[in-house]
Amino acid sequence: VQLQASGGGLVQAAESLRISCVASGNVAMIYDMGWYRQAPGNQRELVAAVANSGPPNYADSVKGRFTISRDNAKNTVSLEMNSLKPEDTAVYYCKAGIVALGHKYDNWGQGTEVTVSS
Repeated sequence: VQLQASGGGLVQAAESLRISCVASGNVAMIYDMGWYRQAPGNQRELVAAVANSGPPNYADSVKGRFTISRDNAKNTVSLEMNSLKPEDTAVYYCKAGIVALGHKYDNWGQGTEVTVSS
């Protein structure tokens, strides 16, 4: 499974931005998709994720501001980010959880940079 992210950029605080990720390849192996982020000097952290079934899971820091959505027909996962804050500045990575031969793996996209200025 290959993942291609897009939509990052530079915005002002309180503005909105939408990032998307398209999966290709053997997408039938995907059991969940999500977004992680990594700011300079920090570890990569979960932003939001959604499994094939069940409610989405959000980091506390983005609850009420970010919304994750999946379009299974288009094999995409998107993240609508509202009320952005400078602390949201990071490289955002799309991740797909893969099941193959009874094992779980994580596939990562190349990352898209989001910069929020104050």
